[in-house]
Order: sequence, then structure tokens, then C-alpha cells
Amino acid sequence: MTADPQFKRGPLSDLRVLELGTLLAGPFCGQLLGDMGAEVIKIEPPGQGDPMRAWGRQKAGEPSLWWPVVARNKKAITLDMRQAEGQSVFKELVKSADFVLENFRPGTMEKWGCGYEELSKINPKLIMIRVSGYGQTGPYSHQAGFGAIGEAMGGLRYVCGDPSTPPSRMGISIGDELAATFACLGALSALHYREKTGRGQIVDSAIYEAVLAMMESLVTEFDKTGYIRERTGAILPNVAPSNVYKTSDGLVLIAGNQDTVFGRLCEAMGQPEWPKDARFVNHQARGANQKLLDGLIEAWTQTLTTREVLDLMDKFGVPSGQIYRAPEMLEDPHFKAREAIVKTQHPYFGELRMQNVAPKLSESPGGIRSSAPTELGEHNDEVFSRLLGYDAARLAALRAAKVI
Repeated sequence: MTADPQFKRGPLSDLRVLELGTLLAGPFCGQLLGDMGAEVIKIEPPGQGDPMRAWGRQKAGEPSLWWPVVARNKKAITLDMRQAEGQSVFKELVKSADFVLENFRPGTMEKWGCGYEELSKINPKLIMIRVSGYGQTGPYSHQAGFGAIGEAMGGLRYVCGDPSTPPSRMGISIGDELAATFACLGALSALHYREKTGRGQIVDSAIYEAVLAMMESLVTEFDKTGYIRERTGAILPNVAPSNVYKTSDGLVLIAGNQDTVFGRLCEAMGQPEWPKDARFVNHQARGANQKLLDGLIEAWTQTLTTREVLDLMDKFGVPSGQIYRAPEMLEDPHFKAREAIVKTQHPYFGELRMQNVAPKLSESPGGIRSSAPTELGEHNDEVFSRLLGYDAARLAALRAAKVI
């Protein structure tokens, strides 16, 4: 389907974001908005830049391989927000901005004279997206709060890992990314409100609250029954069968816990009588006999190859799959058909593959329009001249004063 010409650069192509802050919680929100077409102007300190420019796994002496993902679709300018003149230039930019995105410790923007009270006087329609460890209010708000702390405080760390080990972490920065995703949701909700009222507002996304929002019924279960969820490894207690099972040549994940799906799994296994067995007759019974049931299923899967199990599960309509790493993703025909991973061009690396924009929109899809800026202040001349009308002399003066 061809995109509507009005939205050929994405559904948010008429919006401008000033992205402040560093590392991941703020910049990932900026990535999401940029992927959907917003003009994201990333503001970095002169001579310093976002540490994400050096984070991730890369060969010695080469640029970051994380930066091209989180900084795609962005323009990079430099501006020293600690200088009064830098703050003045920033406020000029705010006049034409839809969003200001920041993830500093609460109070930092106010210290620079750039809190929402000041900025909203300049631009009453401005939406200020604020991502922090503990939120903008409350007794902990002033404390430093990285994603790992939010994951622990929000309840995720305690339930991750094997019960025989201390709490584990996930292999990604999930706390930061959840807070950024909720910040993006809040920003678009605030945008809809602005369309009806003409007024901007603050979006306050706390890492620990974003994690907490994903914790299902953990608090409610304790509130009504005193039950505390514990680490359970690869399973969810009382949700069976849903586990990773050994095959003759690898591993396969099977999720057959819903009653009708369990019946189809039993048919595939040649055990059509199991759904009537008192031990497996319904969700509660299977949960009570989870370990027994998982053992019976694995005894069967170990007699087959992974491919044989997957083919049988597909034939009988049972959700199943392999546990993918990057190599499997790059070779999978479904990933290719949906362009879940795309080839991009990078000034240093040449062809670079990365995850595509999600979700997919049928009428106004987002996309990767430009590679991440490689140089600090790469777009200084373009942005300051186009948005603020600065000429060469003004730009030279700002550089001389180390404002940009």
C-alpha cells in the first residue's frame, strides 16, 4: 500500500522534538518519535556528546554500533545549556518546538531557567517529556536513578532468574526502554489533548513506574492473598504447559496452556486422552501438575528433532518456536517477508542491518529516513540558520564562545 502523500515521511512529520539528555531513557523515546517521522533535533554538549556514541559492543577503535540505532532519524546540534547564552538560544528553539524531551535529574532544567513554567510562557502549546528514575515529585525524585534501580524498585528484578540464584537482570536495558515507551505514549496522548484544547503539558515518566506498570497482578495478589511472586526460571507458576523443552538436537518453546490448544497438543503427541485426565483436565489441574506435565512433554520432544516438533505444532495449531539469536533472525523467512530487519547505509560502516520501525502503519508508515549523525554538531549550520536565521557571523561568534 502506498503511503498517503501527506504522511510520506511518517505520521508525525509535522512535529518537532528538541531532545536533551543522554544515554537511553530519553534518547530511546526520541528514536520512537523520529521513527514515526518527527523532526528530532538532538542537543549535545559541545566537545562532549552523548555517551551512547561510545556504548555497545564494537571493534577497538571503531564507532559505537548502538549509536546508529538509537540516533537514527535525528539531527545533531551542540549547545552548552550551562551557559546563559546557550539557554537563550535553546529558548529561541523552543518557540517552534512541539516537544522538549529530557531525562536529567529533576531540577536540572529549572536550574538552567528552562523548567516548564518558563518554557510554557514562551510556547503555551509545548509538551515537555520528562523521563527520570523516580518521577518529578516525591521524596526520591532528587536521587540519581538509572534503569537498573528502577527495574529493582518496580519489582522486575526480584522475579527474574532461576530460584536457586540471586535476582538476575535481563540482557537489555528494559527499565530505560519501558520508561521511554511510556513517555512516548504519554507524549502522543498529550498531543491529542493539545489538539482539543490548544494547551501543552508535562509528561512525567518514571522508570520504576513504567516497570511497575508491567508487573501484571503482582501487587494485587499480595494485597488480597499475601502471595509474593518468586523467581521461577523459564516458567510461570500454574501456567502449563508453557516451557522450553529439549529436542534431539536443540530446544523448542511450546505454549499450549489454553484448554483447546492443550487438546491439540495432545493430539499431536498421540495422547488424545490427556484432556480428560483429572490431572490435566483444566487450567487449574495442569497448573497443579506442572512439573509432571512438563516432564511428559519433554520425554516426547526429545524423541524428535526441533524441526519435526515445530512442523507438528504448526500442523495442529499449537504456538511454538525456537529461541532466536541474531543469526537466526537474519535468516528467518518471516523476518525477511515483513522487513523486520532492514539494511541501512552508514557513513563509516557502509551497509548496516538493524531492526525496522514498529509498529507498522498501513496508511502512514514510519521508516528509517537518515542514518545517525556521526559528528558532534553535524547539523549546527543547517538547524540554526533554518530555524533561527543565524548567519555565518553569528555562528562563528557562538563557536568562539564555545556555546555551540
